[in-house]
Amino acid sequence: MLSIDYHLFQAINGVAGHFAFLDEIMRLLANDGEYVFFLGIIVYWFSRTRQNRRMVVEALFSACIALGVAAILGSLFYRNRPFVDHHVHLLIQHAANASFPSDHATAAFVVATVIWCHRRKDGWAWLALAAGISVSRVWTGVHYPSDVISGFILGTGTAIAIQTCHEKSIWLQRGSTQIIRLYEGIEGKVWPSNTKTNHEMKS
Repeated sequence: MLSIDYHLFQAINGVAGHFAFLDEIMRLLANDGEYVFFLGIIVYWFSRTRQNRRMVVEALFSACIALGVAAILGSLFYRNRPFVDHHVHLLIQHAANASFPSDHATAAFVVATVIWCHRRKDGWAWLALAAGISVSRVWTGVHYPSDVISGFILGTGTAIAIQTCHEKSIWLQRGSTQIIRLYEGIEGKVWPSNTKTNHEMKS
């Protein structure tokens, strides 16, 4: 199994360094792709719709659980990164810490899956971005394919499990509603909903 994983890694990482344009895209995804998810979460939250805010709360809760499990797995089944044990095309700088499972793939897929559960059309685009980030981590030489596949399984599995539990549990629903109401109470003090805009005052 490890042999197959390494050969697949070689097939993907071996292409690195031959196509400058693709290398730049992969560097961008590997280093900065996760920030698109951060920006997306912020945009959905500040769209100020209750549905989007429930989705954001669920995504953050799911991500905390998935990344917590990933940290435990990384400690129990420690695996060196490819560039530690092999000669690879290393396109980005990275610490020589645990390779399994991929935190980037886990986080990307857990958030993308939650969005997909709530907003199918948006969700497909986020899943595509998560897949791109996962491939880029192998392309740039910092993960084996099994690392990102494990992150995909962990991320999607956690998101679906939490989403299912949230739909069935009145306590989880009340909890997320209370979090949103607490924030909206603070938000209302900063930007009162009955405050007129300059345009409304002029008219």
